Amino acid sequence: MGLIKMAVAGAAGYALYKYATRENGQEVYAGGAPVRDAGPDAMQTPPNRWSKTDQAIDESFPASDPPSTY
Repeated sequence: MGLIKMAVAGAAGYALYKYATRENGQEVYAGGAPVRDAGPDAMQTPPNRWSKTDQAIDESFPASDPPSTY
């Protein structure tokens, strides 16, 4: 019974933490800056042309590894 109580308390604590640290629907990475979703739909000024390579590069940012489609 003690294990169940600890699991419920942990889940409640995690939910409270996520609620307290939310930021207008944007995810925050370890550096603390907000990160937008990938793709031209999430950009303030989307480009006129958008290729699969552009999409792969945008999805890999800010990771240091290049996309596997090269």
